[in-house]
Amino acid sequence: MSPLAKYYVGAGIGSLLAIWLLPGLISFLVVVGLLGAPVVAWFMLDESQRRRILRLRRRGIGR
Repeated sequence: MSPLAKYYVGAGIGSLLAIWLLPGLISFLVVVGLLGAPVVAWFMLDESQRRRILRLRRRGIGR
């Protein structure tokens, strides 16, 4: 399983646990935080850093 897929599975499980265990607004904020953090991190990168990450993903790390 790729590292990116592991993150998606972890975020999904964390979101389901937050919805199940926490009250309404708090669970919503936790889910938004889990799903929004990678998006914010991506937009904080410089354009050259984004291109480098995309190139590494296409090539496959370790190949």
